[in-house]
Formats: sequence, structure tokens, C-alpha cells
Amino acid sequence: MSIKKHIPNIVTLGNLFCGTLATIFAVGGHFELTALFVALGIFLDFFDGFFARILKVSGELGKQLDSLADMVTSGVVPGIVLFVLLRNNQQLPYDIHAEFKISMGLPLIGLLVTLSACYRLAKFNLDTRQSESFIGLPTPAMSLFIVSLPLVQMYSEIDFVKDLIGNNYFLIGITIFFSFLMNSALRLFSLKFKNYGVRENLFKYILIVLSIILLMSVEYLAVPLIIVCYVLLSMIKNMKKA
Repeated sequence: MSIKKHIPNIVTLGNLFCGTLATIFAVGGHFELTALFVALGIFLDFFDGFFARILKVSGELGKQLDSLADMVTSGVVPGIVLFVLLRNNQQLPYDIHAEFKISMGLPLIGLLVTLSACYRLAKFNLDTRQSESFIGLPTPAMSLFIVSLPLVQMYSEIDFVKDLIGNNYFLIGITIFFSFLMNSALRLFSLKFKNYGVRENLFKYILIVLSIILLMSVEYLAVPLIIVCYVLLSMIKNMKKA
């Protein structure tokens, strides 16, 4: 049996491994390591498909395995991050053995993104229309946005932004918005290149340029802003097609 058949699946399992480590770090509130392993997992998630295409070994097993790995890295982890942020903003201790209190129920709202990510990934596996574009926000984009929030809160010099992330109403709004956006009918362009022509990839190149500028100027805050730019550029592209 050729080893090349298993290379994409091994890369996918690397994504799952990174997501599992990120889950552990998220529970402990180690947000820098959480973001690091989520980013590494998403990087591997991109390349498992790349290897499957160039090795011509894509199959149903790889497709299912990919979604299962994404469910951890881009589903479970952001839900835990939101749970911890909501809990920390309340300044309540978390005791799994304590009697349940209504005030402890609020952080559980953050897990709505985990449920919504699971639903989206299940739909994605059955939807044949998403080969060249996405319908609804991809789970990795949602995950990157959310895991960047505690880093922005810790390192941003903009007090307004830090206060916003420290506001539970804002975090609940983010939770509901992304849960809806992942399962909406909004079309978002794929970041994969079939060729490198400017006309065919104009919006991708614009996003790349904006990403570089934002990363150089506002550091961690660049991550959520890049996701916002991605959504807005996709909406502009949709309007141009209409």
C-alpha cells in the first residue's frame, strides 16, 4: 500500500492534534498558546487538501476526517474561549461540583458557536455548491476571530477595544452574530487560487494587501479586522455579480 495515500490524512490528524492542545490551553486560560495551536491547525487544514489534490488521493474518508478535525480546532476551541471570557468578565469562580447558579449560565452562551460550527460542518459535507466559494462563513475564519479576542484585550493599546471585549453584551452579540453567519446564505469567495490572474483574483489580492497592512500596523487587532474585511469584500463581490 502506497504511503502517499495516507499523507493528507496524517496532515489532517495533525490539525486535530493541534486543536486538542488548543482546547487544553483554552480551558486553562493560556490564550497565546491557544491561538498559536489554532493557527497551526488551520494551516495544516489548508494543506491537507493541497496534498490530496497534488497526490490525487482525495476520497470520502479524508472529507469526513477533515470535518471532524475542524470541529475541534474551529468549533470546540472558540466556544471554550468565549466561555472563559464571559466567565472572567463576571469574575465568578468555576466549580463544576458546585450547585448550578443562574449567574453561571451566562458563559454557556459562548458554546453556541460550537453547536453552530457543528451544524455548518455537517451541512458543508452534504452541499455540492461550495467547491469554488463558501455559503456562510467558514469555521476557521470564525475561530481565528474569536481566539484573537483575548490577545487583543491583553495587548491592544486602544482602551475602547479592550473595554469592548470586557463587555459581556458585546461577546454575546459576537456569539449570536457568528453563529448566524456560519449558517447563513451569504456567499464568500474561496481563498484558493486556480490561477494568478489579477482580474480573476482581484478581491483575493485586495484582501492580501489589506491583511499585510493591518498586521504591520495594529498587530493582534489585525486578525478580527481581516475577517471583517473578508466578509465585506465578499458582499461587495456579490453585489457586483448581481
